[in-house]
Amino acid sequence: MDVARGSDDDQAARWKGPGGNAWVELQTVMDEMFKPLEELLVDAVTGADAGRVLDVGCGTGGVTLAVARRLGPAGRCVGVDISEPVIAAARSRAERDGTPASFVLGDAQDHAFEHAAFDAVISRFGVMFFSDSVRAFANLRRAARDEALLRFVAWRGPAENPFMTTAERAAAPLLPGLPVRRPDEPGQFAFADPDRIHRVLAESGWAGIDIRPLDVACALPESELVHYLTRLGPVGLALGGVDEQTRARVIDTVRAAFDPFVQGTEVRFTAACWLVDAHAPAVSAAG
Repeated sequence: MDVARGSDDDQAARWKGPGGNAWVELQTVMDEMFKPLEELLVDAVTGADAGRVLDVGCGTGGVTLAVARRLGPAGRCVGVDISEPVIAAARSRAERDGTPASFVLGDAQDHAFEHAAFDAVISRFGVMFFSDSVRAFANLRRAARDEALLRFVAWRGPAENPFMTTAERAAAPLLPGLPVRRPDEPGQFAFADPDRIHRVLAESGWAGIDIRPLDVACALPESELVHYLTRLGPVGLALGGVDEQTRARVIDTVRAAFDPFVQGTEVRFTAACWLVDAHAPAVSAAG
């Protein structure tokens, strides 16, 4: 059994509060930044001829809505997330856009999905936060029909993603209480080890597991950089509890540390990820 340390209550509190609110504020920036990954997920669903799709850790619904638009009125796309603010934002977007997608507020690790309800399960950076990954993927297997597709994108390690750790490395001398990232705990880099991904999926009932490195060029407007770095990640969370003088020093220091990524009016970096595919075997084949 793969049980990572960490509290479900801590995860829920983070995503229901400042973490979720930050994603809502930055939803347009984040959707554009990770657009190439969205396209990989949408194309996989289309290629698998999936009519019923579950998007795990859907956030504000960018991928869910893109899939729903591709499927059209005959399809069914459901997004699930633990965060109340992001689910509220996703529902508002769907209503505003007239897109036939639905959203569930819940923890995909335990949520009582309808059995064998989905032809595909997808996720963009939404599966690394479970306290018990085997239990979570077993629950998703029950929600998937036999031969259903599983495709998700997860981060590789921090050493391969310097953009994602620049803020905390620069801010550490000024914010000594920053939490230390641990590879065996729920979080951004929880699936950095491909052997762990394979083990989790195999133990939870998935087959045909294929894990490939994926390097994606991403960008965001330079004008959004300070907003991004002060709202997301460990530094963004820590800044909510410091005085104004410390906050100003941290922002100046951290912003300067991002200079190598700034090219004119854009901030550019490479997202070093794993692209993971698997399928749900028939019960007879699994046993």
